[in-house]
Amino acid sequence: MTQQSTSQTRRYNVLVVEDSPPMRRMIVFALRNIPGLTVVEADDGVDALRKLAKERFDLILTDINMPILDGLKLIKRLRADAAYRKVPVIVITTEGAAEDRHRALQLGANEYITKPIRAPIVKKKVTKILEEMGS
Repeated sequence: MTQQSTSQTRRYNVLVVEDSPPMRRMIVFALRNIPGLTVVEADDGVDALRKLAKERFDLILTDINMPILDGLKLIKRLRADAAYRKVPVIVITTEGAAEDRHRALQLGANEYITKPIRAPIVKKKVTKILEEMGS
């Protein structure tokens, strides 16, 4: 048995920012078996900002390539906002080049996952971050 019982599982509000509905569904699917998560979906960076203004999130997963406000600009804005400066961000993107990864991490991303999305990897990285937050 785990240290916490199911009734004591900590609740986390997670925002998934992805402009491709099929990709967004795949990410949400990967998260569904993690206990204690409430997942909110955003269509793009602008939609994410609207949702961030209305409610508090404990973790954000974002794509990089999105129209109007891309994931890197979103991370930059999050890190400039005192309320979100320390909130973990996981980038999930097709951009696998070392410089893209470096730029995202330099801007403040905590993890970087390249597509194609593999549910076990998404689940592992999210679980790792949630464990770090809970300790």
